[in-house]
Amino acid sequence: MLRKRTNRDVEIPTSSMADISFLLLLFFLVTTTIDVDTGIGLTLPPPVDDAEEVKIKSENILKVLVNAAGDVLIDDEITSVPQINQIVKNKLKANDKLIISVKVDRDTPYRVYIATLDQVKQAYADLRDEAAVARFGVPMKQLTREQLQQIRDQVPQRISLAEPERTR
Repeated sequence: MLRKRTNRDVEIPTSSMADISFLLLLFFLVTTTIDVDTGIGLTLPPPVDDAEEVKIKSENILKVLVNAAGDVLIDDEITSVPQINQIVKNKLKANDKLIISVKVDRDTPYRVYIATLDQVKQAYADLRDEAAVARFGVPMKQLTREQLQQIRDQVPQRISLAEPERTR
């Protein structure tokens, strides 16, 4: 007699599936880097214990204002971001005691604020490079540490970042 065959259901063994998924999860957690926004890196001056208030003449302050629409005003005149570098350089050449005051609105686009600050810092970098060529005959990149410090003392960077405010 012939025996009747019974059909077996085909199954995939799932007993180790939890272990495999846990190992995959662990692998991806260990190998993935998490992008962290760090913000703007600024070096702040050290705190001073006995600070006295010093009155600064208005002609020694260059006001750079950026409104919520992204418009840049330098001494109450509207200017574009790429022109900031040249204007600041000319003003610094005319007045070596000039302090650049950068003030923004709370709703100012971040990219405009960074671009404005970069243009102001680039103006200082250009002036320092010109001073290095005039004094040592080489650009800033080729100076020694001592020469670099002399140029930084000759052309100090004076930027005041004012607290943002809402203008509405």
